[in-house]
Amino acid sequence: MNHHIPFNKPFMVGKELYYIAQAVLSGHTAGNGAFTKRCEALMEDRFDALSVQLTTSCTTALEMAAILCDIGEGDEVLMPSYTFVSTANAFYLRGARPVFVDIRRDTLNLDESLIEDAVTERAKAVVPMHYAGVSCEMDAILDVARRHDLLVIEDAAQGVNARYRNRWLGTIGDVGTYSFHETKNLICGEGGAILVNREDLRNRAEVIREKGTNRSQFFRGEVDKYTWVDVGSSFLPSEILAAFLFAQLENMEVITERRRELFENYRGMLDPLAERGLITLPTVPDHCSSNYHMFQILVSDLETRQALIAYLKEQGILAVFHYVPLHTSPMGERFGYRKGMLPVTEEYSERLVRLPFFHGITADELAEVTQAVFGFFGVSMDTLQKP
Repeated sequence: MNHHIPFNKPFMVGKELYYIAQAVLSGHTAGNGAFTKRCEALMEDRFDALSVQLTTSCTTALEMAAILCDIGEGDEVLMPSYTFVSTANAFYLRGARPVFVDIRRDTLNLDESLIEDAVTERAKAVVPMHYAGVSCEMDAILDVARRHDLLVIEDAAQGVNARYRNRWLGTIGDVGTYSFHETKNLICGEGGAILVNREDLRNRAEVIREKGTNRSQFFRGEVDKYTWVDVGSSFLPSEILAAFLFAQLENMEVITERRRELFENYRGMLDPLAERGLITLPTVPDHCSSNYHMFQILVSDLETRQALIAYLKEQGILAVFHYVPLHTSPMGERFGYRKGMLPVTEEYSERLVRLPFFHGITADELAEVTQAVFGFFGVSMDTLQKP
């Protein structure tokens, strides 16, 4: 059936089409042109970042990070199982073994208290994935990493314009990665960025992104010809995507504020159900500043989750669950994992529901979704709303 309230809907907020026309008329639509550089400079300034380089996706940014950090055969990379497959694939492609660590019950982020026990002599890196735009506990993670000589690669696909203790996500570890996929806060269809937070890695990242060549140095006049100097691939997005993205980045605060309003409206309307213990609302610790990437609720069990999603679908509302834990997947089983090994991940992945949440959703649609959730639980909003 057609859902009259979709889960997500792409949007434009400014000069996206105008900038795309400018890019085409400039005569340069391949990557690393004027709009690419404008996007990178804006983010470097905004996030006080050493180096931001656009990529075709967060997946390719993670693949770049794996190459840049010399992840190789026999290495182990610690990460949550409750994440998108790219978090693991990027390192498996280099010959490394993902080591899955359980998550916290409040933020659903990597449980920092369990990382040290998962470290072996083969451990090379840890990849905190900031779930729903809320930071992992980076101080504790950095402490473990320093003591065990681990690289920290932030998967901040969902964390653009969010902070941990006033530090921007993606800029805290050795390397960070962003996503601008159409389901994210800031979009260009498909796109991403790698943030290189160490000066000694900066130039090599540029080479890796340019297919392993020193092409960028050539165009800056630093070498008289460019050639193959390192491993790399085609990680550059086109100028058309960068032009669209630049318009979004210019409106970053407007977009974030809009999402904050939607988030708080959902929370306020659904709070009576939470007080009655029927659902659990998202947790944002005081020392974290969210970018309000999604609005998720937890219900009591898998059966309730499936029934709620089906009920909303009958009302023309598309709500979804999120990740199937990687350690219980066929690939996870190949690494020796099985169900029961990460109990919090398994429990919470079965209980989570993501409600429709996008820039253009209206107040009426928000109220309709909320009313339907109340209806599923067989209660009236009027009887539960606070006076």
